[in-house]
Order: sequence, then structure tokens, then C-alpha cells
Amino acid sequence: MALTIAAGFVVDDAIVVIENISHYLEAGEPPLAAALKGSRQIAFTLISLTISLVAVLIPLLFMGDVIGRLFREFAVTLAVAILISAVVSLTLTPMMCARLLRPIPVGGHSELAQGRFLDRIIDGYGRILTRVLDRPRPMQVTAVVTLMLTLLLYVFIPKGFLPSQDTGLIQGISEAPQSISFEAMASRQQALVATLLEEPAVAGVTSFIGVDSANPTLNSGRVLIQLKPHAERSADAEEIIRSLQSRLQNVSGIALYLQPLQDLSIGNLVSRTQYQLTLQDPNPTELYDWVTPITERLQALPSLRDVNHNLQTGGLQDKLHQGVAAYEQSLKLTENRYQASVTSRADVLQAKTQLKSAQAQALDLQIQRAQLEHTIAVLL
Repeated sequence: MALTIAAGFVVDDAIVVIENISHYLEAGEPPLAAALKGSRQIAFTLISLTISLVAVLIPLLFMGDVIGRLFREFAVTLAVAILISAVVSLTLTPMMCARLLRPIPVGGHSELAQGRFLDRIIDGYGRILTRVLDRPRPMQVTAVVTLMLTLLLYVFIPKGFLPSQDTGLIQGISEAPQSISFEAMASRQQALVATLLEEPAVAGVTSFIGVDSANPTLNSGRVLIQLKPHAERSADAEEIIRSLQSRLQNVSGIALYLQPLQDLSIGNLVSRTQYQLTLQDPNPTELYDWVTPITERLQALPSLRDVNHNLQTGGLQDKLHQGVAAYEQSLKLTENRYQASVTSRADVLQAKTQLKSAQAQALDLQIQRAQLEHTIAVLL
């Protein structure tokens, strides 16, 4: 975009210099003298104009956040193009004019042909302008209709910060129950891949599971879908995603969140959906309590789909911790009942045994998890 806009500045600078040099050539100056005088006369104007244009782009260079990152390259490209245009217009263009540009003989065939051509253009423009000025009412109606159509186009044309592209690739994140085993996850992931390959517009699928830098948990996986070339399919990426989602409803025990892979994206976090809402709270318990209500409220909005969260609180370790807390509560209740002579001492001992067993299981799982994390850290 910056190079397209810069083309106008580059051509404009050269035209101004050549026009001024041609004026001296037509006045009878030799080509070299005309080039020197013409470029010297217009030099200050070009330099001041170049400085002004570059100064306009300075705020774009220092913009922050996402908008600044997007416009920084635009501003740098345009500023450099304007500076190069000024240098070329004051150095290379006068030199080429002194070597190549020659005055057109007065009354010559070339001058007469150019004059007739320009006269025809001016006469045609004059006739059209006269007709327009003679009909003010239709022109006013045309201007109002054009303004209304422009407003309608602004309302109905799809808009977005970064429009969705059809790059021929679709990325997906699969999610299964948090307590799933590796073997079960592999089986369900293979079922997903088999269903994806049934889509006629899909050329190939790459899939992987396992805990690594891309997958933080065992119950998640990654899928990369390669679509057929545009000439071999009639649907775009969004339509293909909707078709795949209807097919994937037949695969139980696992969910797949799909979105088109974009050439330009913001952030380095690959999420399940296109938009992300981050919740932060120094109190983990309060954060856990708010995640589900907010997610359910967003899921109720008709304009949103595939709303989910990445809070993992249903795994085996969490269930064991919940079991330990439940056994602790049960032990306290049993001791209170024993002190009130409602239950026997054997019930208290049984509650303590159940609590110790749950605590041992939780500790053993915590040790295994620590060993696994150490192994992963070493491998990475």
C-alpha cells in the first residue's frame, strides 16, 4: 500500500522538474544550461515539500500498540520512497534531461500533432463541463444519491480490523475430557482426522497430540488442514469450516475448534477461536468461580459461536484434591458426631483411614507429575 501511494509522489516530483527544464529549453537555453537552471530553481520547493511530507509521517513512526506495529512499516516505506524520489528528481532527472531532452522545433510536425491532441482533450472537457453547469438540478440530485449510496456501502460492506483470509490452510485445536489417557486421546484424534478427510475440499491433514510447547495438556491436540487449490473447490475457508463442523458432530468424546490460518495475525498465542478474552485475578478461587458464568453468558449471545475457556480444573489431580477436601470435611463431621455420642469410634477411624488413603494418592500423583515435568524440561 505504501509503494502504491508513493508512486504518485515519485511521478509528481519528476514531472515538476522536467516541466521546469522544458520551459527553459523552449526559451532557447542549451540542454545543459536548461537542466541546471530548471533544477536549481525548483530545488528549494522540492526539498521543503519532501520535509513536510516526511514530517507528516513522523507520528505514525512513534505510534504504539497493535496499530503502531501495523503502520510503522507503512510509514517507513513511504518516507524512504519520498526521500529517494527527491534525491532522484534533483540529480538523475536533470542529468537525463540534459542528455536526452531536446527542444521541439516551432511549427514542426511533432509540435503540431501534440497541439492538436491537447486541443481536442481541452475542447472535450469544456463541452462536458458546460453541459454539467447548464443542468444544476440533476447534478445536485446525483451528488445526494452518490452520498447516500456511499453511506449504504459503509453500513453493509463487511468490516474488520484484520479481514479473514483464505490462505488454503485451516488450523484446529482438539479438546477431550481432562482425565483422558494418551491411548484414548490418540484414538479420538484419529477419528477426527478420518472425518476431516471425508470432506471433498480437503487435500491433506496433519495432526499431533502430546504435551509439548504447543500443547500444554494431554487432552488437547493440534490439527492443520490443507485445502485444495481454489480452482478445484467452489467454497471458501469459512464455508468449509461450517461443513466440517457439521461432520464432526458425529465424533463423540472430543471437540475440534477450527479457524482459517492467516498470513498476518496479532500475538503469538494460538487459541481455539479467533478472539480472546483474558481474565486475571490474584485470587485463584475467585477466578475459577467467575470463569464459568462469564463463559455461559457469552455462549448465550447469538452473534458468537464456539465460546469456551482453557481453565483445566477437571483433571485427575484436581479430582483427588477435591476428594481429599471432601474426606477432611467428612472426618470433621464424624468427629463432631462422635463427641455428641451419635456415632461410634470405629466410624471415626474409618474416616481417618479414607482421608489418609486419599492424601497418599494425591501425594503419589504429585510426585509423578513432578518427575514428568522434570523429564520434559530435560528433553526440551
